[in-house]
Amino acid sequence: PLSHRPFDYGVHLRLILVSGKTQDFTFSPNDSATDIAKHVFDNWPAGWEEEQVSSPSILRLIFQGRFLHGNVTLGALKLPPGRTTVMHLVARETLPEPNSHGQRNREKTTESNCCLLL
Repeated sequence: PLSHRPFDYGVHLRLILVSGKTQDFTFSPNDSATDIAKHVFDNWPAGWEEEQVSSPSILRLIFQGRFLHGNVTLGALKLPPGRTTVMHLVARETLPEPNSHGQRNREKTTESNCCLLL
């Protein structure tokens, strides 16, 4: 079981949905992207009803333009302590393969990602 001690070197995340809605959370540096997705899913913010997903397994975090794989911990990202780090939260079934030249996938994601780049 994860022991969440929010004030013990907590990592502050501000998660942004594609719709632009945001919510702040505090995690432990030992929490992985999978842990974060599960926590957000279990504590879905009140204003996010329209974006509710059916399973935490499709929630993905994007940090500095890159998808975080599930086993990456916040501590491994060397985030500045005490500062709020902004990440995007998107629903995707699968992560793009690092070496794949999925032309079809790229065209599909261009539409949904247009709003993240502004």
